[in-house]
Amino acid sequence: MTPRDPRLGGLCGLRGRRARRRAGVGLAVASVVSLALTACSAGAGSAGSPGDGDSTGGGLRVGMFAEPASLDFTTSDGAAIPQALLTNVYEGLVKLDAEGTIVPGLASAWTVSDDRKTYTFDLVPNATFTNGDTFDANDAVFSINRVKNDWTTSLAKAMDVVADAKAVSPTQLQVTLSRPSNDWLYRMTTRIGAMFSQSGVDSLATSTVGTGPYTLDAWTRGDSLTLKRNPNYWGQKPYFDTVKLAYFKDPTALNNAMLTGTIDIVSTVQAPETLAQFEGNPKYTIIEGTTNGEVVLSMNNARPPFNDVRVRQAARQAIDHENLLKTCWGGRGKLIGSMVPPTDPWYEDLTGIAPYDVAQAKALLQQAGATNPAVRLRLPSLPYATACGQVVKSQLEQVGFRVTLDQLEFPAAWLTNVFKGGDYEMSMVAHVEPRDLGTVFGNKDYYIHYDNPRLSQLLQAADTGDEAAQVENMKQAARLISQDAASDWLFLMPNLMVADASVTGLPTNAISESFDLTALRCQ
Repeated sequence: MTPRDPRLGGLCGLRGRRARRRAGVGLAVASVVSLALTACSAGAGSAGSPGDGDSTGGGLRVGMFAEPASLDFTTSDGAAIPQALLTNVYEGLVKLDAEGTIVPGLASAWTVSDDRKTYTFDLVPNATFTNGDTFDANDAVFSINRVKNDWTTSLAKAMDVVADAKAVSPTQLQVTLSRPSNDWLYRMTTRIGAMFSQSGVDSLATSTVGTGPYTLDAWTRGDSLTLKRNPNYWGQKPYFDTVKLAYFKDPTALNNAMLTGTIDIVSTVQAPETLAQFEGNPKYTIIEGTTNGEVVLSMNNARPPFNDVRVRQAARQAIDHENLLKTCWGGRGKLIGSMVPPTDPWYEDLTGIAPYDVAQAKALLQQAGATNPAVRLRLPSLPYATACGQVVKSQLEQVGFRVTLDQLEFPAAWLTNVFKGGDYEMSMVAHVEPRDLGTVFGNKDYYIHYDNPRLSQLLQAADTGDEAAQVENMKQAARLISQDAASDWLFLMPNLMVADASVTGLPTNAISESFDLTALRCQ
């Protein structure tokens, strides 16, 4: 269990408890949590101090899983870094609201030229970085060009469409694209749109210089990352003085920390069957919504046996997805059949393309001359992969695959061996980046190594056409990769959170890269 940090004070107190959002019967926790151990005292003026009538204050403690290996998302892939830092420490010109609409960030407004190639942004005039530098259009030009020239993550390719970025004035930025792009402005809401100080990028792996409402206070590797309110923030100040992101490697320890009041929020429930511990207890709020997190059973398209489409199709039809979801994830989540969640405009239910059919799976293997193919299923050390990997192994073996399970520490070992090294036949990971069909399957050098010129044509047509063309071409793209069994999509991760009932502002759906702390309050 992560020790309580005395600097963080308590959460919202026991007054004003809300009824939980979802009914259920569960275990009430004995009174092991006293008033002193409950969350941020309502109206506290500072962390751990008595309330002084101020409308904000106190400390919040959030239980997290999968700690970042670095704080630098310009050179390190993985979702844990932007989850903690994007919106909270680093800001972009634009961001997503709770409904997925693009709204102003460091840009107060913008216009788009008639040919859809030139974007002119009006920047807020009073933003400063935490090193004291003023944010202006030159920093925006620097940040955009740095993605193109210096970033080494796979997501940086989304900035390639930018032909030129220039400062028209300190508060006006003009970005010209090489062609019209429906996707570019949306990508600017993700980590590639983060704005950096020109003098603050020398040690991004261990320190941060941003314009956001929080600053990095402390990072204790293997334990926690603590943020504190930025006293010079240009916008609306966040509610909490401090937020501790406490990282757990074990789902039971994470839940126990919630039950004993050591944390105030479980950001992602790692074992859905354990929700019974919190249901039926008015001390807790349970959030259940959806995410962008497609749990992908990836197949290395560049390596036997999955360089044969028939073997990939056999693997898909060997999986009883409904049974798998019930068995390993408590039936929570959604079956989707391709790389598009229901929150995207081009979603279609494509689960019927590869229905569970043991006989057909065996026949496909026989047609491919691979009746007993040997594969390694290399799993990251994450709860959903551990739980679902055993089910996948069993189902694949029923049609003739010979499967060896191999668990790799996440993120470092998995990123090194599977993601970067391509040393695998099958793997399993939740791809949580928004609208990432093109990122994952439109680049033959990406770790799945899917290569289909038709997909590239569809993605380009979707990006350059009007809104109707975008929707239609993205639907065709999703259908193509499903029919071609570029991977298998086991299910879409649910957004499952548990919180102290006095915490408000938690999102029903998790559809951006950031765990946005700015919306959280106490009631």
